[in-house]
Amino acid sequence: MPAGFASTPEPPYYAVIFTSQRTAGDHGYEATAQAMFELALKQPGCLGAESVRGDNGLGITVAYFTDEPAIRAWKQNSEHLVAQRLGKERWYSHYELRVAKVERAYSGPELSRPTRQSAKGSARNPVVASDRASFRNRQQ
Repeated sequence: MPAGFASTPEPPYYAVIFTSQRTAGDHGYEATAQAMFELALKQPGCLGAESVRGDNGLGITVAYFTDEPAIRAWKQNSEHLVAQRLGKERWYSHYELRVAKVERAYSGPELSRPTRQSAKGSARNPVVASDRASFRNRQQ
């Protein structure tokens, strides 16, 4: 798995997608963001996370969890609650948070992905082949 990618199990699992636009200035953001990323990874039920932020301040963090109770526990973590409050007060001009159930997962290209049963996307997988056909039909 390339650096920066979360290693997740076979679906289903959940993704918490946090998209945010930063305000100007650090105001303690970087230290808190790093601490929250590390803390999230230690939470029961957290499977991993991926995070990026562009030079324009737009960032996306996706944290993967086993189930909704694990997500609720992370949301209520006392240190995370403080960071949420500071985010609203200081660090974000806007944010969106979405929770989604991951039903399918794919990786590639074929030669670079790890060998594991949950790796999907090959022509040998009839579910993936039907997904591709369905997608092509919708595009026509």
